[in-house]
Amino acid sequence: MNFLEGLKIGDIKTKIPIVQGGMGVGISLSGLASAVAKEGGIGVIAAAGIGMLEPDGHSNYIEASIRRLRSEIRKAREISDGVIGVNIMVALSNFSDMVKTSIEEEVDVIFAGGGLPLTLPQYLKGSTGKTKLVPIISTARVASLICKRWVEKYDYLPDAIVVEGPEAGGHLGFKQEEIDNPNYSLEKLVPEVVKDVKNYEEKYNKSIPVIAAGGIYSGEDIAKVLQLGASGVQMATRFVTTHECDAATEFKEAYINSTENDTVIIKSPVGMPGRALTNKFIEDVNKGVKTPFKCPYHCIKTCDYQNSPYCIAITLINAQRGKFKYGFAFAGKNAYKTNEIISVKELMENLVSEYKNAVSQ
Repeated sequence: MNFLEGLKIGDIKTKIPIVQGGMGVGISLSGLASAVAKEGGIGVIAAAGIGMLEPDGHSNYIEASIRRLRSEIRKAREISDGVIGVNIMVALSNFSDMVKTSIEEEVDVIFAGGGLPLTLPQYLKGSTGKTKLVPIISTARVASLICKRWVEKYDYLPDAIVVEGPEAGGHLGFKQEEIDNPNYSLEKLVPEVVKDVKNYEEKYNKSIPVIAAGGIYSGEDIAKVLQLGASGVQMATRFVTTHECDAATEFKEAYINSTENDTVIIKSPVGMPGRALTNKFIEDVNKGVKTPFKCPYHCIKTCDYQNSPYCIAITLINAQRGKFKYGFAFAGKNAYKTNEIISVKELMENLVSEYKNAVSQ
């Protein structure tokens, strides 16, 4: 796969095969997504907890979430005519609403992870069919399971598949003991997924590009995964330290000021391990210092909100606003490598340049 040929997902074609990973709560909204789309990548709005950003988010979460997602998609469309996607966690209690809203707004791509999106194609019924469906998975076994189920039940195959390795930021689709296990490294996962997906491509005569994610930071990293058979990459951490990222400056500075030892694996209330930047808030949680809270809305199905020491949604919103006394930042393993805030345009140009240098050597 040649990086400079872009990425093709069905009838969608990008100039550059980079998907900006969806980052909730409120880290990747219309500001970042539209900037990435404008530069030829796929810009992605994160749906997780999006209703909490509205003034009535606590009292009217369902309606607030639909309203805010619709608004962010429309804003992104006004700024850019590029490819816009929405990232929707399957574990969201309002998953169905977020999917329906995205399809109604004819968003280009839905990326669905944080659980198995086994019923996702059912939402396309009665729509224009413009929206592409892309599951985010962690192993070849899961990729095969989704392909098999979608074909049998909906006569539909994924339009692409994102395979996310354990070096990603945020919630991870791996058990604690698998995170540092070389058998689950991205270098091992990509060829396995490509091989399994190829069987479905050949059998049903449909192209299913595999997009690699998790710990990809530089143009050199991109070159490595494309050589393994990936058609594109998903990157999130690298886009945090851009001017257009929708987080507060303090959030971006937390990345810039971090060291390699600052990224830690936490046990999230939603029942998955997560990679974050350590701080006093996390240290207090680890010490058993409970943060009293009232669950405003049971936003994630798997959240043990009755026994959790904190609300993950409120904690992440506090971080997005730069209030780290009451929150923490999710971050990929390579967050410490960031050292300045630049524009999305400059970042994309840097990645292309780094890629060219890597393949010319």
